Amino acid sequence: MSRRYDCSDAQDRASGLREAATAIRRGELVVVPTDTVYGIAADAFSPEAVGALLAAKGRGRNMPSPVLVGSPTTLHGLVTDFSEQAWELVDAFWPGGLTLVARHQPSLRWDLGETRGTVAVRMPLHPVVLELLNATGPLAVSSGNKTGGPSPSTCDEAQSQLGDAVSIYLDGGTADYGTPSTIVDVTGKVPVVLRAGAIGVEQLREVVPDVEAGS
Repeated sequence: MSRRYDCSDAQDRASGLREAATAIRRGELVVVPTDTVYGIAADAFSPEAVGALLAAKGRGRNMPSPVLVGSPTTLHGLVTDFSEQAWELVDAFWPGGLTLVARHQPSLRWDLGETRGTVAVRMPLHPVVLELLNATGPLAVSSGNKTGGPSPSTCDEAQSQLGDAVSIYLDGGTADYGTPSTIVDVTGKVPVVLRAGAIGVEQLREVVPDVEAGS
């Protein structure tokens, strides 16, 4: 049976964050508010938990889960060959609606799906999920909807799609953007936009003029 916590109430928020962190450590799933859309979260270093996340969404391993972090400094332990342009994008848009696809450290023992040696990573701009990330470390987080369903901008929308597959729902109100993050591939010499989203291409080019819009 899922439990839901109203994060606009200080006591409920504290209880919810504590229960959510405990659920993550047990390998269970949690729905969290972010600045873009609501996300479904699991321990990034538990293959079983990530597998449960993909199953809850009805998603195959060919669509691996992104990872959320609570600080840009966490990148040092997760990625390699991170370019100066990539750091400039981090400095300009994190925390915020920008996901970067980078090469992950080969020593990491995780299984996010068929990543081909890369990881999609983002630092969200939302106090509730940042507090959870600071308690748990990096989390595998994907939009809190069934594959093919609408991306949820409220906790109700996420819960109506995911139901009891999720242990804890943290209700943080309506997501600011209601639009998924922009995804940029920084594994090559020139950053390439893979998915348009919360951050526009022209905004990216104000920081890194070489950014390509992708096909």
